[in-house]
Amino acid sequence: MAEQHIDNLRTIVGDGNVLLGPEAATFESDYRRVFHGKSLAVVRPGNTEEVSAVMRYCYVNGISVVPQGGNTSLLGASVPDATGTSIIVSLARLNRIRAIDAMNATMTVGAGVTLSQARSAAEGVGALFPLRIGSEGSCQIGGNLSTNAGGTAVLRYGNMRDLVLGLEVVLPDGRIWNGLRGLRKDNAGYDLKHLFIGAEGTLGIITAAVLKLFPMPRTVSTAFLGTNSPEDALAIFKLMRERLGTDVTAFELISSDAMTLVLSHLNDRPSPLETPHPWYVLVETSSNADQEAAESQLVGVLSDALSAGYATDAVVAANARQAADFWLIREEISDAQTQTRGSVRCDISVPLSCIPAFVRDTTAKVLAIEPATRMIVYGHVGDGNVHFNPIRPADVTAEVFVRTHGAAMAQLIDNAASELNGSISAEHGVGIAKRDELLSVRSREELDMAWAIKRALDPRNLLNPGKVLPALPE
Repeated sequence: MAEQHIDNLRTIVGDGNVLLGPEAATFESDYRRVFHGKSLAVVRPGNTEEVSAVMRYCYVNGISVVPQGGNTSLLGASVPDATGTSIIVSLARLNRIRAIDAMNATMTVGAGVTLSQARSAAEGVGALFPLRIGSEGSCQIGGNLSTNAGGTAVLRYGNMRDLVLGLEVVLPDGRIWNGLRGLRKDNAGYDLKHLFIGAEGTLGIITAAVLKLFPMPRTVSTAFLGTNSPEDALAIFKLMRERLGTDVTAFELISSDAMTLVLSHLNDRPSPLETPHPWYVLVETSSNADQEAAESQLVGVLSDALSAGYATDAVVAANARQAADFWLIREEISDAQTQTRGSVRCDISVPLSCIPAFVRDTTAKVLAIEPATRMIVYGHVGDGNVHFNPIRPADVTAEVFVRTHGAAMAQLIDNAASELNGSISAEHGVGIAKRDELLSVRSREELDMAWAIKRALDPRNLLNPGKVLPALPE
């Protein structure tokens, strides 16, 4: 029967677009090689109609489907289970920029367009698509939407939910919902697109989107700062926000252990600052003022931060190349962890005012378990998102550290965030890794409503089964 299904799927998408065996293997594990599964086949439709036909076939025949974009998920959402009974639907071939409406400041793109392609297309008409994350060369717009991606520019532009006006979605029974409306005001009933954004492919397969475009900033200024504590970092942020308002595009905190790790990963690259500091801050401002005026404003705020003792050192990038070097340090922290192996990755958010207490108290709890743990703490603290990722001591293997301490550390970190009315997943989603934890951090009423939506749209539970929603106790 499996062979018949494969033959029938080939008639829909073409012989070369149904992958089996070794060709399918790269789609069956996440890019970090943490989550592994087995698929019946990898199916690569070339347009929305083919996605619809594949989904309709699977619905009729009871075949579960795992939608997959760039497969950069950190929590296993894009990987099948081990049964080998699901197909992976790769959206990579839906990679066309369908339309750009410069006057309406919108761009309609296929789900398989990579983030870097979307940004380049916007720049081609003198506009900005502001989502910015480290995996932009491989992650795809469909995946960005399915995980409600955040990134480094949320402060000014919001997350992916804020950057989209309309969606096209293939429903679990194969029907196509065309909601590609580029309207900023539309109160004609429920705003259905928000059901699918952040749902990690459990309610429908996003095939296209209308994205918001923004004016390209006239000037961008970037600075690297040293500081003594998260408290001082927040004081700097408060000062910048009061003085520069929405010109503050990014505000990233980096621990000293994270800085040491990433500089080593980057072939012992020198730090932007001459001396080590307990904490570092990467700041970006963007403005329609001229470069001299914009940098003068930034330098003025930094001077006041230094005078107040909030910052202990600061350097402003002299040019775009140096600014890119600053950003490379921040963006490579994640890969530095992946290459080193043995990290406990926690993506939490708490109210800004709680960040110093969270970092201080949770660090103490982690070090009480293993004092030699390196504290890889970094993230978008301007919006409350902290990547709190203890990593193995240098003399302990990854396998031993994760087996001995991984679960306990992850649980205490998530508990600490929850106790501060925070979230156990700020921007990485739920996937498999945090699915069952929702039983303790979401109310029964919330989970009942979520399951009601799932059953209404996907009564046969064929779309990404086992992801996001935990099984509810009787």
